Amino acid sequence: LSRVFVALCFVLIAALPGRAEPLKILAATFPVYLFTQNITAGSEAVTVDLMIPAALGCPHDYALSPQDMQKLAAADALVVNGLGLEEFLGAPLKQANPNIRVIDSGEGIGDLLHYEDDEEDDDHGHDHGHDHEAVNPHLFASPRMAARQVAAIARQLGELLPAERERFAQNTAAYAAKLERLADDFAELGKRLAKRRIVTQHGVFDYLARDMGLEVAAVIAAHPGTEPSAAEVLDLARTIRAEGVAAIFTEPQYPDRTARTAAKESGVPLAALDPAASGPDNPPPDHYERVMRANLKVLAETLGTE
Repeated sequence: LSRVFVALCFVLIAALPGRAEPLKILAATFPVYLFTQNITAGSEAVTVDLMIPAALGCPHDYALSPQDMQKLAAADALVVNGLGLEEFLGAPLKQANPNIRVIDSGEGIGDLLHYEDDEEDDDHGHDHGHDHEAVNPHLFASPRMAARQVAAIARQLGELLPAERERFAQNTAAYAAKLERLADDFAELGKRLAKRRIVTQHGVFDYLARDMGLEVAAVIAAHPGTEPSAAEVLDLARTIRAEGVAAIFTEPQYPDRTARTAAKESGVPLAALDPAASGPDNPPPDHYERVMRANLKVLAETLGTE
């Protein structure tokens, strides 16, 4: 009888007038999902869900599924990376939920990088497929820039939920401090690396390279998911040898066949770096830090230290 009474009390409390339902926050990409979870930790005023599959990676050319549209229709707010990464949203977002509040993690952030190639080709004849005015949106792969994204998300969430602003601010201060310490560790390693010229899968690590003083001499595929031709791979190998590239870094989200061929042809080491663009369905709060500290080890082991 007592259990029935307790259960009835919970039902009555839940039905009290003025009792607000948690705000449904949807994250457009895995990194901002991680960031938003840390910002809102301990809050009963929100729920946080990820829109795209956690294992997807960077959503270049992603097409919204019916399930995605359903999630959008039910959400109160959508946290995006911004800076052009979610071009797939556009009209479908307005169709699914014209009243949704969009929280842009790139809002107000300076020191942005642009893709360097202009017109058609770069100095090595590679067509990178980007407009020369395009902003590189991959802030999240740099702990330094990720800390700024966290601050931008928290600021906008605080405007949306003033009653939770202090909690969000406290969570953000603690989490951003961890990211800044991580960024300092990358910068310190960058000063000690014996070699600094690298090739990456695509432009996801450009901000981290800047933090560390590394030079990205070339990318395997400027547009992820595309495979260079055999002639382009051989040309890339020649570029690697000519420019003294120390290593090729792939990403776990994409096939490494082209990178392996280029590494074999050029005779340079091949290793994987994880930009934390994807992950498990239920990541722990420190997932980002774990991934980035693993990257620290890979960089030190592959490039060597002085």
